[in-house]
Amino acid sequence: MSSGKPRIAITMGDPAGVGPELCCQLLSNPAVLEACVPVVFGNVHILRMAAERCGHSFDAQTIDATRAESLLDVQTPAVFNMGGTDIENFQPGVISKATGADSFAFIQAAIDAAQAGQVAGVATGPINKAAWKMAGINFPGHTELFAERFETEEFCMMMTSPAFSCSLVTTHIGYHEVPQTLTVDLIHEVIQLTHSSLERIVGRKPKLVVLGLNPHAGEDGLFGNHEEEKLITPAIERAVAAGINIEGPIPPDTGFLPWRREQTDGYICMYHDQGLIPFKAFNFDSGVNITLGLPMVRTSVDHGTALDIAWQGKADVSSFISAVKLAASLSG
Repeated sequence: MSSGKPRIAITMGDPAGVGPELCCQLLSNPAVLEACVPVVFGNVHILRMAAERCGHSFDAQTIDATRAESLLDVQTPAVFNMGGTDIENFQPGVISKATGADSFAFIQAAIDAAQAGQVAGVATGPINKAAWKMAGINFPGHTELFAERFETEEFCMMMTSPAFSCSLVTTHIGYHEVPQTLTVDLIHEVIQLTHSSLERIVGRKPKLVVLGLNPHAGEDGLFGNHEEEKLITPAIERAVAAGINIEGPIPPDTGFLPWRREQTDGYICMYHDQGLIPFKAFNFDSGVNITLGLPMVRTSVDHGTALDIAWQGKADVSSFISAVKLAASLSG
């Protein structure tokens, strides 16, 4: 590409949510345009409707989805128009089988483009898992879909921000499933993926901290079933032997104290909310979701579809800007 900037696919997310209005802003955002050539995979009619409703400008070339090969010629902001949504029966803020199917199709097309070398990375907009279920889509989220499409067995979800990052050993499962899912190999795998990714992001050897599964990190077996001794500590010892700068397992309730955050680049968290509650409390507007272990870059916003404020011009685009910029940076 003559511009020298990577071409980044941006999926519109669920049409009923805040994704469309955020995508309209991305297509003209100076920070985004400085970092990459953005291509939104979605419905151009929905984007124009959202822009008009929310008072945003909309200026981008349109590419017909039947001509995917033309993506290679894109050098200015564009929309890869996939249609899909029945405009007459569409209602912003209300998910449906149709909006779930559309958001899934946008992602699949973006993955196709990445696999064909037509885009350098993918930044995904917010989906609604209930809408996916309505549409008969059984993936629990983006992470698992990308891993399957790229046939990746070693992968994990990491939330990252300039302040600190959190990687999750387990993601979208119930709490009762977490202890039986944890293994030494799985924990060590997430440690390795986090270390290598943060090394690229922060530009040096990162400092990692591993949280225990149980209150007080088990307190020598007083709580839990010795998961810290049997599973977490052996994984940490492997990482130490490999030269990784890592500490733990530490009690989760003190893991995010100010002095600890200042010294930590990345946390290894045993389950979803152990990492995402503190991460979003401190980094909601600047956080980015990144899937580690893929052969290409995939980032995402750290928030959902926000149906209660969708198409009202209230949604904050900061997280999406960060996601696109990170995808562009890591794609180089």
